[in-house]
Amino acid sequence: MVSSVEWGLLFLASLCFAVGGTFMKLSEGVTRPLPTLAFLVLFLLGALLQAFAMRRADLGVAYIAVLGLEAALTLVFSVTLFREGLSPARVLAVALILAGVVLLRRT
Repeated sequence: MVSSVEWGLLFLASLCFAVGGTFMKLSEGVTRPLPTLAFLVLFLLGALLQAFAMRRADLGVAYIAVLGLEAALTLVFSVTLFREGLSPARVLAVALILAGVVLLRRT
C-alpha cells in the first residue's frame, strides 16, 4: 500500500518530469544552455523523488502513477504554454489515464 507521503512524492516527481519536459522543448534540442540545465536538474530531482517514494511503494504502482500523472500534466502544459491542440480524443485519453491512477491509488 502506498501512503499519503509516498503519493505526495510521486506527484512531485511527476510535476518535476512534466516541467522538465517543458524546459526540454524550450532547450530547442539542447542548443540553449539555461533551459537545458533546467530540464536536466528537474529530471534528476524527479528521479530522486520517485526513488524515495519507491522505498515502500510497489514498483508497478509507483512507476505507472508517475507516468500517468506526468502525461496529464504535460498535456495541460502543452495546451496552456505552447497553444497545442486539445481534441476530444486527447481529453478522453487523459481522463482514462487519470482514472487508471485513481484505481491504482485504491489498490
